[in-house]
Amino acid sequence: MSLKADLTSADLTEIRQSALGAADPLGVAADLAEAADAGNLADKDDAGYALALAAEIAESRSKLDAALRYAERAVEAYGTRDDPQAGAARALRARILFRTGRGDDAMADLEAVRPLLTQHPDAAAYVSAALAAGGRTRVAEEWLTDAVQAVLADRDQPSEPASAEDAGLLFFLLQQRHRTRHALGLPHDHHDNLADRLETRLANAAARPAEDLVFFPQAEFGKLLEKWPALSGAYGADWDEHRAHLETELVRQTAAGATGLALLPATVAGLTSFAGADGDPASAQTRTGFARQLAGRIPWPPERNEACWCGSGLKYKKCCLPRSRG
Repeated sequence: MSLKADLTSADLTEIRQSALGAADPLGVAADLAEAADAGNLADKDDAGYALALAAEIAESRSKLDAALRYAERAVEAYGTRDDPQAGAARALRARILFRTGRGDDAMADLEAVRPLLTQHPDAAAYVSAALAAGGRTRVAEEWLTDAVQAVLADRDQPSEPASAEDAGLLFFLLQQRHRTRHALGLPHDHHDNLADRLETRLANAAARPAEDLVFFPQAEFGKLLEKWPALSGAYGADWDEHRAHLETELVRQTAAGATGLALLPATVAGLTSFAGADGDPASAQTRTGFARQLAGRIPWPPERNEACWCGSGLKYKKCCLPRSRG
């Protein structure tokens, strides 16, 4: 398989989804490594991603020597970064090291990424998977328990989280710990019970009205509040707050299991027309009806290095992606 020039993050994600069904997946892995070597990537920061993907493909075909070479290069490409992608690359290398009988080296890698358990939601899954590959599921349970206790100790509120959204990172730790303890055949404890309660609350809160995803572009948003200041309560006091609300809601719906999410672009003229001469655009009934008849869609999420969904012209990772973490 010959890869195109200047691969984007979206291209790499597509390859990840299709490579194992390719006629020559190992050839795809080699091409990915060559693209990283040649700088044949739209964003040079994606070199680690391309090499980690090559390692995953080679590992899936039990070509562990090649997989380890690619994983080593992925870790090198990420350098000193401590973001989720870099941590996942080190956990991938650890998993392969376990499979080649180098358990001590694997554990050294995982000890280095263990602090990420209390920093990044993704870390609970990839650290646990690597430990399980090495037959260290009991260690995974111990690490996850320590991380849960550390995050609980750092919470400002003495009471338990009211929802999965309120729990944040803690929710992902609790869920992964719950699954790990189930695999070990351990009885429920108070952390498992909290995991169950949060999951139930998440399921109960999953359905939200379409109005929560109505998006007014910047010029339209300014006209909206100029015409109807009362709508600041529904859509945000300014455009930054409007975008932060939308990004947070999309992340919440994703955590609840929703797929195929999209924003609903709207205009002031459209809302005016829908409300009619006697309607109240500030009423929940009007807003919900307006949202349901919107035909346009902005698919979400974009790739990290693609243009942000809000139309700012910035990359997603530099614009709205961080807004849900604010």
